[in-house]
Amino acid sequence: MNLEDFMLTCPSKKFLGVECLGCGAQRAIVLVFEGKFSEAFKMYPAVYTVLLFFFILGLSFIDKKRKYSSVILTLIVINLVIMVISYVYKHF
Repeated sequence: MNLEDFMLTCPSKKFLGVECLGCGAQRAIVLVFEGKFSEAFKMYPAVYTVLLFFFILGLSFIDKKRKYSSVILTLIVINLVIMVISYVYKHF
């Protein structure tokens, strides 16, 4: 049984033939959990900031005493910048 058999296909790539900004994220996260850190970064450069984002987002649901909104918004902007730069770099 292979973990890649359970991954979702990208609707943009499947129906339009164009990769989206998130293409490669699932495979990169699997590579992180397999301990292949540099390969994960090469696959999807925003993988570590995306994982940090989801960790902080989960923490914000658990810890209601602190406000995480500014950190979450900052991580969203950082992720978007990294995604756009890596997308442009990959395709041009």
